Amino acid sequence: MNHGRQWDIFCKVIDNFGDIGVCWRLAADLASRGQRVRLWVDDNSALGWMAPGGCTNVQVLRWTAPLAPEACLERQPCDVLVESFGCEPAPEFIAACARQASATGRAPLWINLEHLSAEAYVERCHALPSPVQGGPAAGWTKWFFYPGFTEGTGGLLREPGLPERQAAFDRSAWLAAQGIAWQGEVLVSLFCYEPDALAELLGAWSRRGLGGLPVRLLVAAGRASGAVKAVFEYQNGLLRPLYGHSMLSISYLPWLAQTEFDALLWACDLNFVRGEDSVVRALWAGKPFVWHLYPQDDGAHLDKLDAFLDMLQAPASLRRFHHAWNGRSTELQALQLDVADLAAWQACAVAACKRLVHQNDLTSKLIKFAVKKR
Repeated sequence: MNHGRQWDIFCKVIDNFGDIGVCWRLAADLASRGQRVRLWVDDNSALGWMAPGGCTNVQVLRWTAPLAPEACLERQPCDVLVESFGCEPAPEFIAACARQASATGRAPLWINLEHLSAEAYVERCHALPSPVQGGPAAGWTKWFFYPGFTEGTGGLLREPGLPERQAAFDRSAWLAAQGIAWQGEVLVSLFCYEPDALAELLGAWSRRGLGGLPVRLLVAAGRASGAVKAVFEYQNGLLRPLYGHSMLSISYLPWLAQTEFDALLWACDLNFVRGEDSVVRALWAGKPFVWHLYPQDDGAHLDKLDAFLDMLQAPASLRRFHHAWNGRSTELQALQLDVADLAAWQACAVAACKRLVHQNDLTSKLIKFAVKKR
């Protein structure tokens, strides 16, 4: 295989770090396989905690308007251009690539990396061409690349050595390093938006625990932390009393690097995740998990949720919980969990992980696609 291509990835940070999370993981994975990556991002502030050590062969560049890419393209022309989630790369970059292609007769391979979904359209649309009709790149082809859960899609991000890292993980040592005095409680990670069901769930755990066992909730920084504090402290702007709290204890975590977020998922008995990057990491962790999809006004996320649950072969209790957590139903009884539920969810997660790990990963498929098309 011809290694060492120059990849230019464009990322626009919207509001929840999932876009930069996916792009950074992809950039680092490409670099680990001998590729060179320039990551163009309009807001790189999250990388300070997400990837504090950076990565060899990944250059993070500020995506400004206007952009002046000529110097970097003169040093190393772009071989593969990746626009993440339809972000429309800087027009100055496209124009510079077009001038270079005119001189060399060799245009970059242009890939539109799309959102993750288990819906049927993903297989139909994956790797389809889209001719560029106008502008300096007129006559080029843009290729749609869809991550997914079947062989007929672009696969999932999974870096080499991940199972070995997880096998060597020491839960007690990691918790101690985080300053968490674990005393055998059920460990639950919480990374979510602001689900309406959160107050009901925390109230139930505070009164009864999970299946009668005490719960230690490890809350991710940001929106999840804000949501939990709002449940316990304020209602309609007034201070509200704590539930009683005898069966529930809460630890608020700092911003975690991606490697530390993986460790959090490995450490916990149940994981609540949100967005695309963290749900894939939850799958690889092989632990019971609940996915909070980004809510969309037209309800499209609910169809996406059901397709995902079908792919997961989710047991009925896991399906009901997801529906309540994502607002498809108001069946609050679905939030009542016991140890048997966790055992069934664990079996489902392990089975899904075993099925998916045998498929080729996203980065491998992207590199193979680049070899084939350019």
